[in-house]
Amino acid sequence: MSIIATINRLIAFFGMIVLLSSCEKVFDLPEEKDYLSPNLNYSNKILEPILGRTSITRQGLNTDNSTWPMKFEIINARWGDGRPVTDLFQTRPVWVWTEEYTGDEKSLQEIQSKRKLEERPLFEVRESGEFILWASSNNELITPRAADSSNLPQNTRYFDVKVTNTGGSVILKDFQIRPFIERPYFPSNDRNDFTGGVAPDPKFKNNPFRRDYIRPGLSRVVGKNTNRDLVSNDDVKDVVVFIRPFTGGNGHNLRIKAIDKSGVAINPAKFNETKWTTMLHAFNMVKTNEYVQYDVAYPIPLTARRTNYSDGNTARVELQYSRLVFGGTRSTATIGLNFSIFREGDWEIVFQFLTDDPKFEDD
Repeated sequence: MSIIATINRLIAFFGMIVLLSSCEKVFDLPEEKDYLSPNLNYSNKILEPILGRTSITRQGLNTDNSTWPMKFEIINARWGDGRPVTDLFQTRPVWVWTEEYTGDEKSLQEIQSKRKLEERPLFEVRESGEFILWASSNNELITPRAADSSNLPQNTRYFDVKVTNTGGSVILKDFQIRPFIERPYFPSNDRNDFTGGVAPDPKFKNNPFRRDYIRPGLSRVVGKNTNRDLVSNDDVKDVVVFIRPFTGGNGHNLRIKAIDKSGVAINPAKFNETKWTTMLHAFNMVKTNEYVQYDVAYPIPLTARRTNYSDGNTARVELQYSRLVFGGTRSTATIGLNFSIFREGDWEIVFQFLTDDPKFEDD
């Protein structure tokens, strides 16, 4: 084919494009629109978040090949008897990351410089279709569910979701949100999930004088008087844990302490193998004869990222000590707990020995 013929073909091709474009304008042909499937939906429309912590869920969103971007909007929030729901949409300040948290930050100030407070509704839906209940929610702002048996329609919050793109809109009806009472820390098996009061002993649920406890992991912890390995389970609770607020801190302190069976604090120096400086992402350590205290940023852990201080869900406190046992070998004992704390404040994690004290002396 000659060069002239090739040029003529190209001219004709581009001329056709111009002609089609002109026709679109002349005949006012509609622009191509996005696709919005009538089958777009969520597989689960019941949300059961826990107040006081940031909870994110997509509830099994199936877009059925609908075109992104889409806009998601919560509409028609109401109680089962038709009353409007407004408490979910109160605005409060929430921490929002402006830079990536890595776990390598060297100070509390460096962590705080990577996030800022923004006013957000307590409950909202994102552009991704994810629902989010922010940690600024609490029992005073949003009344939690009372009990499983009380999920009557008039006591349940319902809402619809409007989904829109350039192809149109669809309304997904009758979502439910049933928030649980705050659990400001984990593990929280020592607290009733519905009332926040003391949880009963799982072995004696009808005995009001027996309660459940947070139980640590124990390895090679020998009793001073019994000379046996101490345990902590549903049947025997030689050692338990309390996660509780304390007074007199600076608003972002975390204390670690151990208490013997007489209620006397054990000197942290007894736990001679504990890695106090690298155990937590914490700063400004203070060690006394009764506890070790840090400055920390809440929540703990700060994000779902795995770091040297977190598995993505929990941080870990691990008290260790070693002693010589019969035969001249050195045995290392460990008392550990994987935990989370969701509410800002001054908190302490207390390991309480109930039946016997740990044996620190060599055999």
